Amino acid sequence: MATWNLSGNYAETCSCSVPCPCNFLNAPTEEDCTAWAAWHIEEGEFDGTPLGGLNVALALNSPGHMLETKWRVAMYVDDRAGEAQREALQQIFGGEAGGLFGELKGFIGEVAGVRSAAIEFRNAGGGRHFSIEGAGSADIEPVAGEGGQAVRIDNAPLSLSPGQPLTVGKAAAVSLSDHGITLGKAGLNAFFAPFSYTSG
Repeated sequence: MATWNLSGNYAETCSCSVPCPCNFLNAPTEEDCTAWAAWHIEEGEFDGTPLGGLNVALALNSPGHMLETKWRVAMYVDDRAGEAQREALQQIFGGEAGGLFGELKGFIGEVAGVRSAAIEFRNAGGGRHFSIEGAGSADIEPVAGEGGQAVRIDNAPLSLSPGQPLTVGKAAAVSLSDHGITLGKAGLNAFFAPFSYTSG
């Protein structure tokens, strides 16, 4: 199996209330959970192929408790990636190369689509913004806690950034419509955090 590592920043929003109960291994707020996530890779490589500076996004629908159902997912890979980079990112985020996504792969019941797209990911006023050409976008604001400081969750049982505190946010604006996966209600759950992944 390939040796790889990635680090950078990620953000997500979903159809659950704040904070998302799925991260605590509970049932979603509604009957299902639709999540929209994006990653900006600052540093990384896959068997010597450099991956720094590239972006990836995933759309996901779980028709019930995330640990008791099969997910429907769509993947978007930065259209600036070369062929080797694109294949590497598809293997990593598709779970074929082990690591965190290898652990999650068993929950995927259907891959609705995989395609290249222009992906923007940036810090925005203390929150995060990401957009995926032809699929949608999200504007995320941090939730203010005591003293106006951002609320964070440490050591969540289910997290896309293991080992890192999740900053709790909410979607100021969100749109997602692709492959039958849709999300469009503002004010619901969001998280963002740095990430560090390895092949294990």
